[in-house]
Amino acid sequence: MKGIVFNLLEEVVSTAYGEAAWDQLLDAANLDGAYTSLGSYGDDEIFALVRVASETLSLPEADVLRWFGRRAMPLLARRYPVFFGNHENVRSYLLTLNNIIHPEVRKLYPGAQTPVFDFDTSLADVLAIGYNSPRRLCALAEGFMHGAADYFGERLEIIQTQCMHYGAERCLFQVRSLPQ
Repeated sequence: MKGIVFNLLEEVVSTAYGEAAWDQLLDAANLDGAYTSLGSYGDDEIFALVRVASETLSLPEADVLRWFGRRAMPLLARRYPVFFGNHENVRSYLLTLNNIIHPEVRKLYPGAQTPVFDFDTSLADVLAIGYNSPRRLCALAEGFMHGAADYFGERLEIIQTQCMHYGAERCLFQVRSLPQ
């Protein structure tokens, strides 16, 4: 996993709980925490941090990942405004993940392994989003979707109808924009 993810997690945790909380999280996970944005680190390190946060906060790991994704999205928008600037709504933004955003991520962070999304736009009010990644971080993807909606001043209802954690080949989300 690229160091930028760890940098975002550090910023989100430090903002919400203080800088000492990040150090405590690293200590409890038995990690040194020297993450550079372009560096590559084992997936086991992010999973260890999520596990420790889950235990510390008495929350399911999926909730920790959703929280992180939602809180990280404004940081990404500040760092990479070009990814957000050409969109008027969250649906437009989400539909560019595979062919605009993730290719740019791979340019910025060589070696980055991004998830693959598929989309079904056949219903006007529901966007079906398939998620596939060997990391199986579907809860993080859901958090990012909510964070993107927050950025565009929208609210989403997201229902996950399939999950890789329960044997599905991919995760499937039904995403609907809610009235303000």
